[in-house]
Amino acid sequence: MIARVSTIHIYPIKSCAPWTRDEAVVEPRGLAGDRRWMIADAQGRFLTARQHPRLTLVRAEPDGEALVLNAPGSPSLTLRPPASGPRIEATVWKNVVQARTADAAADDWISRFLGLPARFVHMDAECVRPVSPDYGRPGDEVSFADGYPLLLISQAALDQLNAKLARAVPMLRFRPSLVVTGTLPHAEDGWKHIRVGAVEFDVVKPCTRCVFTTVDFERGEFDPSGEPLRTLTTYRRTPKGVTFGQNLIPRGTGVVRVGDAVEILAAA
Repeated sequence: MIARVSTIHIYPIKSCAPWTRDEAVVEPRGLAGDRRWMIADAQGRFLTARQHPRLTLVRAEPDGEALVLNAPGSPSLTLRPPASGPRIEATVWKNVVQARTADAAADDWISRFLGLPARFVHMDAECVRPVSPDYGRPGDEVSFADGYPLLLISQAALDQLNAKLARAVPMLRFRPSLVVTGTLPHAEDGWKHIRVGAVEFDVVKPCTRCVFTTVDFERGEFDPSGEPLRTLTTYRRTPKGVTFGQNLIPRGTGVVRVGDAVEILAAA
């Protein structure tokens, strides 16, 4: 079997709806345009669909350097990267970064949608967030993604899971950057260094899964069955948690495309 990229997903705003592409530019901190925006509370701490599942209903479509946002019951909003202005301390897990702020109209838009004080923050080139030194090298960086620049999942892993479920779940429950076909289930667990097209990646850490996988992103609600996390715990539990997919760190830049071969350069 030849492993190939079958889909590519970009998430312009952390925890919000994806943008599916045929190709994407790989940058040191992840796919270009991926999670360079985040929603934070009044104290600057990140908000995600783990607590606010309605965030998955916020859709962002690129318009040049801006994003056009749409959400149920809300007017369209154009969100533009701030060229200047104040920075605030924005917190993502244990990381604190100096992020740019959006304008007051944008903050009012997301506050009204969520029903609580919230604001958009932007990661520009000067806003640097390091990867955990436990898994990365000095100088490795990441966007507002949970911890690593990209996430790769084999389609066969999802197919195996869905065979165990009463109702199949879509791959987007797991928020992958790259989906790969032509492998056995969870083949990615055995990879250490890969090449996708012309870009090389380190496969650094299994992705531990949480309640976010139980969010029905088309309804913006938690799945009352607790699936697929309930079933995953029966066969994917490890000492560090339930895992599904592998985190990647780019070791170069370039373009990845649907149909690109995935070459395993080193096994785990």
